[in-house]
Amino acid sequence: MLSLYGTEISSRLLLGTALYPSPAILGDAVKASRTEIVTVSLRREAAGGRTGEKFWSLIQSLGVRVLPNTAGCHSVKEAVTTAKMAREVFSTNWIKLEVIGNHDTLQPDVFGLVEAARILAADGFQVFPYTTDDLVVAERLLEAGCKILMPWCAPIGSARGPQNVEALRSLRGHFPDTPLIVDAGIGRPSHAAAVMELGFDAVLLNTAVAKAGDPIGMATAFAKAIEAGRAAFLAGMLEPRDMAVPSTPLIGKAVFS
Repeated sequence: MLSLYGTEISSRLLLGTALYPSPAILGDAVKASRTEIVTVSLRREAAGGRTGEKFWSLIQSLGVRVLPNTAGCHSVKEAVTTAKMAREVFSTNWIKLEVIGNHDTLQPDVFGLVEAARILAADGFQVFPYTTDDLVVAERLLEAGCKILMPWCAPIGSARGPQNVEALRSLRGHFPDTPLIVDAGIGRPSHAAAVMELGFDAVLLNTAVAKAGDPIGMATAFAKAIEAGRAAFLAGMLEPRDMAVPSTPLIGKAVFS
């Protein structure tokens, strides 16, 4: 089980809800993924009108926990205001905090992120910060009151997979007791398995499932990959070696004269 701000969950896959071909496919993908948490953008619901109401009814019918996000926010004020509105709309203190600093890469503004996290944590929010793989930023976020970190492994929607494995490995090593959820950049089930093998606690996906040829089939594949990666980490994997090592012992080998 994974504990997130005191809530126990069994699935280590968190799923985004944007970009799906239809609400029906979204619902089936959520079910296939066996996720217990989905992310929802307040801006999407506010702009959706009656469509937004139908979407919210669909999410409620799935029996999953909602993690609102501040997607699209580019300043501390904007992110904090959006978070407070989301708390009213979705009746939760959980918030996935995004403060975007670059329009092209969608890289977080880490300075604004830490400031917004401090404000929200002091106001009773349980913050899930979308951040980079920088150790110092991670430390500042924890000092600001975050109990969870959500580092990217590549830019949002890029599907590149882990770009800096050593940085991710360092994060895991430096914060062994902090839940770490890889958020952004995962494109294939093998990418998800790879970060889970590093010891990360969960993966958050959206584009890789929503834009797949078969979102339902892809959701199923990711669920299995994440389970496999976690099981491999717990089992203790063989580390790479510089030289070949025979699997058959020399003792007892037949000798011919």
